[in-house]
Amino acid sequence: MDDEVRIPNEAVPTQDTATPDTAAQDTAAQDSPAEGVAARDVAARGTPVPGAQDVREGAREGAREGARSEGMGRRTLLRAVTAVPLLAAPLPAVPLLTAGRAAADGAPESLPGIVKPLPAEWFVRHDTNAETRWDAFRDADGGAALGRHVPVERFFVRNHTSTPLIDPDTWSLELFGSGLRGAPTAQHPVEFGLADLRALPSTRISALIECAGNARSYYLGQQGQTVPGTPWRLGGVGSASWRGVRLAEVLRAAGLTGAAVDVLPTGLDPDYVTGGTNYGPVRRPLPIAKALDDVLVAYEMNGEPLTPDHGAPARLVVPGWVGVASIKWLGTMEVADRPLYSPWNTDFYRMFGPDHPPGGGAPLTDQVVKSAFELAVGARLAADREHRLHGRSWSGAAAVRWVEFSADGGRTWRRAELRDEPRADGWTRWSIGWRPGRPGPYELRARATDRRGNTQPEREVFNREGYLFGAVVAHPVTAV
Repeated sequence: MDDEVRIPNEAVPTQDTATPDTAAQDTAAQDSPAEGVAARDVAARGTPVPGAQDVREGAREGAREGARSEGMGRRTLLRAVTAVPLLAAPLPAVPLLTAGRAAADGAPESLPGIVKPLPAEWFVRHDTNAETRWDAFRDADGGAALGRHVPVERFFVRNHTSTPLIDPDTWSLELFGSGLRGAPTAQHPVEFGLADLRALPSTRISALIECAGNARSYYLGQQGQTVPGTPWRLGGVGSASWRGVRLAEVLRAAGLTGAAVDVLPTGLDPDYVTGGTNYGPVRRPLPIAKALDDVLVAYEMNGEPLTPDHGAPARLVVPGWVGVASIKWLGTMEVADRPLYSPWNTDFYRMFGPDHPPGGGAPLTDQVVKSAFELAVGARLAADREHRLHGRSWSGAAAVRWVEFSADGGRTWRRAELRDEPRADGWTRWSIGWRPGRPGPYELRARATDRRGNTQPEREVFNREGYLFGAVVAHPVTAV
């Protein structure tokens, strides 16, 4: 039984019993209890925060100031740091391998821009991205290979550019803007180091992360509609246990005021350049209501410190929303008393097309209902024999209510057996028996309905970028 707190969409995360956090310290940043301060905001507010600063903290600040005196901004400094792996201690979940070193050591080769190995039996590779293979959820003998949470080494990777390697000892999250007390500037922000975050009350949640373009390939494959972007099937999604600090706690410690409207987190990954345009680092605003609801500043994934590909040293986890909202490699956060904008809520991650408003739809938020079989596409199954099929269904809006199965093109449907108590914070596993009566090709279909009445349609409304494909997916198999 998992030990994380259940987070329904309407609920607020509950805190761990040990607060402030004193357990499971990051091996890359072992700090003394004296460093447990709420924020290093001397420059922002003009008064010291209670709590001692040790010698290493002074060295960290000295390094920052020295770099700035040499004309290096914080992003430039951190990018220089990420040019080589300066992690103080190896992260336990995956080794820090470059693609060349992985190949030299005989490990599965990584993609350029992704650190961890990507064995072909676990992943389908797409440029700077890697999606999880659904047939890898089952062992060779048909048993379950994965539980409700996906191990870090098998979790999909979505990068706009490439994975940075960031030294957790010199990293800090910088907050500024007109929505904070005293309106600290980007030059004199409120700062939280990793030890500072760990000193705040910690929260553990279970949550899915899913790319907005997950299942994009089916716009062309099933509907004959060409769309740009990574041709995900259904593997751009994963469930994990996340531990960190509620964003609400961080904002309040930084001096949140009632005037705040939007929060703009920005990542430390390299600038995103496409079509000759440099859009800068990945960043996307959150309305203050969502920021104060269930958003987490996470520093652990499945009980271990975050690894580079998944946002180390710290990232956002925004339950239920499209994955781009869960900014990885957090660097800065503007808190403003006015709406904020970026290419990721104006040019991208909105619906454009003939069935959408002329200027585009609202920025994407909730994910749609989806289902997937834990079975290889094109699998060969024995005819005239009973098979136990397995799969998972999920929704960004609510817990799954039921799942239906069809093997005759959707003419008839019957209910699958739910293997989990459906929860709003993750997917629901299910299974069903099926006996193909004759040899030949079949198309299996799974259709889920969530507790808000959202059901997967037979066809998805087209949008120019291929986002939020939620239609029933035809899964081809052959009975032999």
